Amino acid sequence: MGLSGCAQRTEPAPVTRLYKGKSIHDFERASLAAESYTVEPGDTLYSIAFRANEDIRTVAQWNGLAPPYTIVPGQEIRLSGTSKSTVETVASPAKKEYRKSQNSQNKSKPVTVKQQTRATVQTKPIKQPSVVNRNEPPLPASKDIQWQWPSSGRVIREFSTAEAGSKGLDIAGAKGDSVVAAAAGKVVYAGNALKGYGQLIILKHNDDYITAYAHNEKLLVNEQQWVNKGDEIATMGDTDAERVKLHFQVRFRGKSVNPKHYLPRGTQ
Repeated sequence: MGLSGCAQRTEPAPVTRLYKGKSIHDFERASLAAESYTVEPGDTLYSIAFRANEDIRTVAQWNGLAPPYTIVPGQEIRLSGTSKSTVETVASPAKKEYRKSQNSQNKSKPVTVKQQTRATVQTKPIKQPSVVNRNEPPLPASKDIQWQWPSSGRVIREFSTAEAGSKGLDIAGAKGDSVVAAAAGKVVYAGNALKGYGQLIILKHNDDYITAYAHNEKLLVNEQQWVNKGDEIATMGDTDAERVKLHFQVRFRGKSVNPKHYLPRGTQ
């Protein structure tokens, strides 16, 4: 699309572009199954991690990257930190020789229970510590998700299946109004890197459903944080929008669906 096409756009591209297709804006979750990936022009570490169905911090740790996670075309990105080949690649020749020496010594010397436990810990692949993961609740089945409206405002634009139509609901309100989680879930994105959505939050509710909340004034949650239904996650704003509003989307297995098919009736 040329510059003139971009200048004429009055509505943001649908969030569906984050999950489908092959361009920089069209990523499909869990579409990368290999243990490594070669960076292409337009890729970001977030998009690669998303397609690999991994946490961006974990991928960054596997590749020794620190914020802001800068990558370049042609760079090899590891997408696994536990495979034998990955562990052997990281280990230097000197370390390999040391391990061989240690193994030889262990064969000729009795090993106590304490020594055996220590050796097991030292050779086990290192995983990123995560306090959150130890307390994560199980994701509910799709039929068990409990929904509520993300804002109390009036719907000013409806969902449309048309190619250029809205892929969600636009809900009016005043700057600073509360934006709440439509269902319990995990924050998988919180930021403003996606052009056309302003301050954006994406929640994952299970392997089938996610919700997106765009144009916020202030984000009140962080990535990897768990939230309950009704928790305030942002305040309404007009970032990357022509007026104060919340653009709200529900996606089922990567496809936009009408939020009104899930939200309670008679409350808007």
